[in-house]
Parts: sequence; structure tokens; C-alpha cells
Amino acid sequence: MLKNIEESTFNETNLENGFLLLEFTNNSNDSQRFERDIDHTFIQLHFCVRGNAKFYFNNGNYSFDVLDEHSILLYNPQQKLPINLEIRPKTTLISLLVSIKKFHSLFSKEAGYIPFLSEDNINRKYYDDSIIKPTVLIVLQQLLNADINSSIRNLYVKGKIYELLSLHFQKDEATTGEYCPFLVDERDVAKIRKAKDIIINKMSEPPTLQELANEVGLNLKKLKEGFKQIYGDTVYSFLFDYKMEHARKLLESNQMNVNEVGLKIGYSTASHFIAAFKKKYGTTPKQYVLSLNS
Repeated sequence: MLKNIEESTFNETNLENGFLLLEFTNNSNDSQRFERDIDHTFIQLHFCVRGNAKFYFNNGNYSFDVLDEHSILLYNPQQKLPINLEIRPKTTLISLLVSIKKFHSLFSKEAGYIPFLSEDNINRKYYDDSIIKPTVLIVLQQLLNADINSSIRNLYVKGKIYELLSLHFQKDEATTGEYCPFLVDERDVAKIRKAKDIIINKMSEPPTLQELANEVGLNLKKLKEGFKQIYGDTVYSFLFDYKMEHARKLLESNQMNVNEVGLKIGYSTASHFIAAFKKKYGTTPKQYVLSLNS
């Protein structure tokens, strides 16, 4: 099920019985609300990839925030926890709804170290708030940026969700940092995330890689390797995708013509922008706008 509300999208994928994926993107300047009944037998995992969101419970009498690059886990076998969600502007959120039966089948051997699966806690409610691991953030970005043929998309998504769950619940003592050794240092992770913000803010005139590395205080190798580890792509490939998505939204707003959009995102000539847009979306900006109008 896919819904589009101005610059907001919601996508629900039923991976299999008792296993749902919800994707929310709010690129507008206004908050969006989402409500959904959830059976008490479901575990809820919410990952805020960017921005922030707020959950409301007990008819709005109780609420809590999900902050940028944080995840929360909710489970209450004693009562329903319906989703009543406020998605703030410029926010992307991915949610997994997994039945406890399905979850047990995935993690039966690991039940001893996953708190809410232990014998003592099996009938108790459980809540957890944590920073998203860099390895998990990579998988989330891959899910959001996947350009997969619809006939195999569910298979791809299911594989990524299994990978995400295994990384999220990985034992702490098993995390040796071998995936990307220097990323164990959270200061380096913060610098790489700062680099992402810089290239987005300066998308029309981005710095060179060396200038970017100097600005955030990393050597060039760490910047290049770390950026790919966290965001699943090179710096400039990530920026290209971001610019094309931003251009697409500007075209949809009908507030700028093709030349103005191209200049806005850093293309000095319309022909270069048109070629880049067609490379990304398989159609020209003008044809894209016409397809919206039709």
C-alpha cells in the first residue's frame, strides 16, 4: 500500500504472515500523522533514519520522541500498542512489526541474551531506546535507496530485513569492529555524519573530498571508507542521488521551471541537468512534469 500526501510518502510491505515493513518519508514543512491498530502479540521496532518523530499512547496522555538516528523497541503482551505517530518535517522513519511467534522462530537460539525473550520476562512489557549502530544504518539506507525491479523487490527487502535484525540484536561481545575498525570511535562517526550534512547544505557548490576531509577533521582515507560504510555509497554518488531526489521534489512543486531547478542544485547548464536527471530516472525533467499533470 503506497500513499502520497504532497511531499510525504508511506509504504507498507507485507513480507509474510506476522512480518510487516512500514516506511515513512516526510519531506514537507508540516508534520504528518499516522495511525494503525497493532495486535498485542507484535514487537515494534522503529528506526528514525533522519529527523525525529513522536509516538502517542493512551489517547494522547503519554508520548515520547524518537530522535535522529535512534531506534526504539516496544513490546507489551498484556495490551495493544496501536501506532499513533507524528512524523515531523524532514523525517524518514522505518518500522518493523514482527509477531512474537515469528520473532521466536528467528531467534530461538539467542533467546537467552535478548531480554524480552527470556523466561522471566516473556509476559512483561519491554521498552528500549538506543542509537542506531553504523552497520544497521547502512542497511536502512540500502532499503531506502534500493532501485529494484518490482518482481524481486520483496525478496530483496526480506533479505535486508533479516540482515538488519541480526545486526541490531548482535551480541555486544561479538562486535569487534572488524566491519570497519575506525568506526568504533564514535567521534569519527560524528565527523562523517557532519560531512554528509555539509555536502547537502552546499550541494550547489560542494567542496572537494580533500576540502571536506579537512573541514571535518578526518584524513581522506577515513572519510571515503567511513562514508561508504555508514551510507552505503561514495560521497559524490550519495550527493548525486540526494540532488536528483531534491530536484524531483522541486519539479513536483511546480514552483520552478527546469532551468531554475538545475541551477538550484548546482548545474550551470540545463543540458547537464537534463542528462543527469534522465540517467537517474529514465526520463527528462519536462517529461516527468508532464506525466504528473496527466
